[in-house]
Formats: sequence, C-alpha cells, structure tokens
Amino acid sequence: MPDFNTPLPEGNAGTANIKVVGVGGGGQNAVNRMYRERVPEVEYIAVNTDAQALDASAVPIRLRVGDKTARGLGVGGDPSKGRQCHEEDRDEIKDILKGADLVFVAAGMGGGTGTGGAPVVAEVAQELGALTVGVVTKPFAFEGAIRKKKALEGIEMLRKHVDTLIVIPNDRLLAIADEQLTMDRAFKLADDVLSQGIRSIAELVLVPGEINLDFADVRAVMDNAGPAWLAIGKGTGENRAVEAAEQAINSPLLEVEIAGARGVIFNITGGTDLTLDEVQRASEVIASTVHPDANIIFGTVTDPKMENEVKITIIATGFPVAAEIEEEAASVARKALEDPASMAIPPFLRHHPAARRRYRNGGMFRDTEQEQP
Repeated sequence: MPDFNTPLPEGNAGTANIKVVGVGGGGQNAVNRMYRERVPEVEYIAVNTDAQALDASAVPIRLRVGDKTARGLGVGGDPSKGRQCHEEDRDEIKDILKGADLVFVAAGMGGGTGTGGAPVVAEVAQELGALTVGVVTKPFAFEGAIRKKKALEGIEMLRKHVDTLIVIPNDRLLAIADEQLTMDRAFKLADDVLSQGIRSIAELVLVPGEINLDFADVRAVMDNAGPAWLAIGKGTGENRAVEAAEQAINSPLLEVEIAGARGVIFNITGGTDLTLDEVQRASEVIASTVHPDANIIFGTVTDPKMENEVKITIIATGFPVAAEIEEEAASVARKALEDPASMAIPPFLRHHPAARRRYRNGGMFRDTEQEQP
C-alpha cells in the first residue's frame, strides 16, 4: 500500500516547482544525501519497493510501491518486477508529481527497482507536462556483466521518457579517487556525484544572482535535448576562473564530451571579489570549446563564503549524431580544397573519431595540433 508520510507543500507563485525523485536503493541513497544538504523550495521524494529501506530514509515524502508484487520486500534485482510494481501504483506516482515544472529522476541502474521503475516515474512526469531530467549511474565493472547488461537496457528504456539524460559511469570515478578507495566509499562517491549534479541544476534555477538564470533558460537548453554533459569545476588563486572552467570541461566523469554541443548553460559562483574580467575569461574558455553556433546562457551568483574561490557548473546538450558530424567534417573538407592553407580542424570536431576519419581518408589538410592516432 502506498505510504505517504508527509503532505505535499504548496508551491509559491513565480517560483519553479522542482521535485527530485530517488527510485530504488541507489536513487534513494542519493536523495537522502541531497536532503541533508537540501536546496530550499525543492521537494525530495523517495520511491522504493523495500519497506525497510524506505522506513530508514529521512526524506519526508516517501512512497512504497508494488505491495501486491513485492510485499514490501524488494524485487530481488528483477527490473521487470520493478516496472510492474511502479505500474501498480502509477496513480499514486502521478499524485506526488502533480504541479511539478521540473522533475529529476535519480536511480542507480543495474538493480531491479531503480532500473525498472525509473522509466515509469519519468513517463508519468512527462505526461504531466514537466521538464523531465534523468540522472543515473552505471555500475562499477566489479559488479559483473549481468548487472551491467541490466543497466544498459534500463538506460535505453529511460532515454525514451526523459527530455535530458545524464549518465554517470561509476568506473570513471576511479580516475579521480585515491587508490586506497574502499568499496563502501566508492558507492558513497557515486551518490555524491549524482546528488551534486542535481543540486547544481536546481541552484541554477532557484538561487538568485547578479546575472539570473530562470526555469525558462533551463528549459530552452534541456527540453527534448537527449544526452547531456554536466560537470563542475573549481579554481583558486590568481587564475581561478579559467582554472575552474578548464577543470569542468575536462571532467573525467562523464562519457559525453562537450565539443560540438549546441546548447549550453553555465553558472559562475564566486565571492564578492569576483570580477567581470574573470567572468569574461571563463566564458571565452567555454565558448571556444562548444559549437560556434551554440545557444549559450549563463548566470553568476555571489556567495560570500567563497572568497578567493570560483565554482563553475556547466550543462551542455544538443550533441550531433555521428551522421551530422560526418557531414560537418565533409563541409570543412570541401572548404579546405578551396583554401587549404587557411584551414584547420574546428575545435568541436578535432577529437571526434568520425571527423578524424573523414580528414584522414580525404588527406585534404592536417590539424594545427599533432593528429591523434
């Protein structure tokens, strides 16, 4: 039976209604963490088939689904049962999502409840007209091939029901982690990255700044956008803004590269000493990396606690498919025939395999940098 523990708060006129839904064990863990450091005016919701895990959550809005199928005991890692449980209580899911402008669906893919249930939650959110963003993790390699296969299938299903999908591959966390990282800490780190990404987007909309971003800005970039690239960079010292921008665009965490993105939102947060020149230089770093015709929207926020530090959050969407990149490469190659001396591979094509293949086969010109193998 559905278990509503707290009545839903009323939304405020003029403020985007944002709901974060953690589905299954991994999603619930991430939402628990977000709730402890919550963004005001965001509703946090935990949805699970495991009654014991749900009861242990501090999140005030909790929904137990699939009692007919799971009897509060979970689904044993079976995504089909996870989906069935959410379908059983589809109306209750709809009730907790009503009124939302933006819904985040968080899950750890590869298990049963999150993998099977996240697409159902996302589908309901879209039916209600909410901008729907999936933020999910892929399992570590040590979790095995079966779990990985379930995760990939779940991600493909979720992709059909979200406007934007951010996938965080857990294995890439090892690139930024200490070699002595314990298994328990590895999973907590995955939760941290997932929750940090969601929090950053929510703050873009809700935290006022000198140059404001609002929900319409976020929708313009993320509506029906498909795969997204999200990263956060930090910098300190004299070159802090550029350092933060470069750290963000070179993040090892996400599988989608920023090069070629046609939609970009970024937010620069700094102390009262943040200068216009720093904002401009950081913006130039980001703009030079994405597609030259990209729709770029940015905002700035002053946080007195961040003296001598700058944080930059980037969300990039609108990535071309391989065929589009091939055509772009061919177009540049045709121009090279007319004036080969003046041509260089554009930055947003430089590192894409399809583009390099086109240039290499055509033999028309070389990159100004040493060509990668």
